[in-house]
Formats: sequence, structure tokens, C-alpha cells
Amino acid sequence: MAYRFSPAIAKLVNALAKLPGIGQKTAQRLAFHILDESREDALALAEAIQEACRNVRLCSECCNLTEDDPCDICSSRTRDKTRICVVESPRDVAAMERIHDYRGLYHVLHGAISPMQDIGPEDIRLKELFQRLQEHEEVEEIILATNPTVEGEATALYIARLLKPAGIRTTRIAHGIPMGAALEYADEVTLARAFQNRQEV
Repeated sequence: MAYRFSPAIAKLVNALAKLPGIGQKTAQRLAFHILDESREDALALAEAIQEACRNVRLCSECCNLTEDDPCDICSSRTRDKTRICVVESPRDVAAMERIHDYRGLYHVLHGAISPMQDIGPEDIRLKELFQRLQEHEEVEEIILATNPTVEGEATALYIARLLKPAGIRTTRIAHGIPMGAALEYADEVTLARAFQNRQEV
């Protein structure tokens, strides 16, 4: 007869298994690690998760994750307000910020167009981007930094096509980043080179 965890442990394992890249065995290891920690450390982890869920929300300007609205980047007086870099996820903003070459603003789509997964333009934060462009006529360039995947390319081409009539310069970061890779895993040099060699779409 197979060993069965207590309901509380099973609930913790199942919750951890829902995290990306975490299988059932890894979830079990993590659960037992948490329970092996001191009660204070385990509760501190739970409190950190609760606090993040309570306080973190989307910036009303760029849709990045933030505790303050607008976020630090959007509210900064030193950022170049004429350029917006469009990325798929908040992790990509963190990756772009590591290169220190870009001083413009961002827009986070929270996904990419993927007909195979039934994700259309209305399922990502595209409407917010175009509304933002209507409200901020100072924007001169949109930099498309979606991931170099089939979905990322489709999203970039879709946005570029919609922006063409507006006359806003639209560029795509160059492919120093290999096809199929995600921005968050790219090193600073590769990201910087891809950014500097972006091309007109």
C-alpha cells in the first residue's frame, strides 16, 4: 500500500507542484525542506508570499509589477519618455535593466500571441499600450523586445503592423539572442549587443 502524506503536507506539495518547472518529486523535496526549517523561517516565507500578493499590483502606465503606482521607472524624471521598450513579462524588464544601456520606458504585455494556446491580442496588454500612445504624443520610438520565439515574433509583427499608420518609429531588437531562448536567461553582453543592433521593422 502506497504511503500517503497527511492532508496538510499533501496540500503543501500540491501547491508547490503548481509552480513552473516544479514536478511532484521536487515539490515533495521543497515541502519537506520548508517543514525542516525553523517555524519562524517557514512562517516568514508564508508572510513574504502573503505580503507580495497583498501589495504588488500592475503599474497603470506600463503594466509592470509594482508596489507604487506609477512604478519607479515610469515616475522617474531621468528616463527618456520618447522611447518605450515592449517586453513579454516583468522578468524581461529586470533583464533589460541589467545592461544599463537603455534609459527609456517599458510596456509589459504579460504574454505573447499564440493561436496554438488560444491566446489572442485581446488576452495580452496590447490595448493598454495603444491607449498609452494616444495619451503620450511625445513617444517617438517603440522597441519590440519580445522573445525570439514563434510567439514573440508573431506578437512583434502584429504590433509593428498596427503601429505603421501612426508613423511611430518601430524597431526590433537584433537577434544576438538565439531563437527559442528567453530574455531572462540571456547574459548582459548578448542583451546589450542585441539592443544596440535593433532594426527598423
